[in-house]
Amino acid sequence: MVQLRSFVFIDSLQPQLASFVASAAKGFMPVAGMASLYVEVAPGMEIIRALDVALKATSCRPAVQVVERAYGVLEIHSEDKGQVINAGKAILDYLGLKQEDRLKPKVVATQIIRRISPYQSQLINKGRDGSMLLGEQTLYIMETDPAAYVTIAANEAEKSSDVTLVEVRPVGRFGRLYLGGEERDIMVGSEAAIKAIEAITGKEHGGKGE
Repeated sequence: MVQLRSFVFIDSLQPQLASFVASAAKGFMPVAGMASLYVEVAPGMEIIRALDVALKATSCRPAVQVVERAYGVLEIHSEDKGQVINAGKAILDYLGLKQEDRLKPKVVATQIIRRISPYQSQLINKGRDGSMLLGEQTLYIMETDPAAYVTIAANEAEKSSDVTLVEVRPVGRFGRLYLGGEERDIMVGSEAAIKAIEAITGKEHGGKGE
């Protein structure tokens, strides 16, 4: 049986998140303002046919297809919001599920580090796909379960404040978000990120691979 771990509709990609997806993804590049859909399922291999169904049913283009042993993740986008919504419906119909069957996300952990050491910021920058974290900035880290929900947290944080998007990892056991910036902007952005996760409905899960 297929588990719908994440079903994340983003109505308008913010400039930094769109650029991040475009720079890190192997598929078609989205631009700011496009609608986007992230879907995460278990077992991972099911994501291949789910993406095939969505692309044949709509004019959407894919940026992400990641197949792991346990989980699979896809991202599709379009300038036409209706096409993205229809793609989501096609995927749900194929899976025999409803949006309400998705797992309700949890904020697993958060951390704020003020005035980060320039040496530590350089270590973080070595592994990032987004913008650079500067020494003496404030760093915010969020982990989500399931992973793909971290994308909407990133989008809402950017929408609400002048934060720097350093890294978004929407694949794997947990999603992880790194934000940098002035402390006042981080406080606003982190609050928006948490609210975005808490507002999503779905089935409760135990958080141990369910």
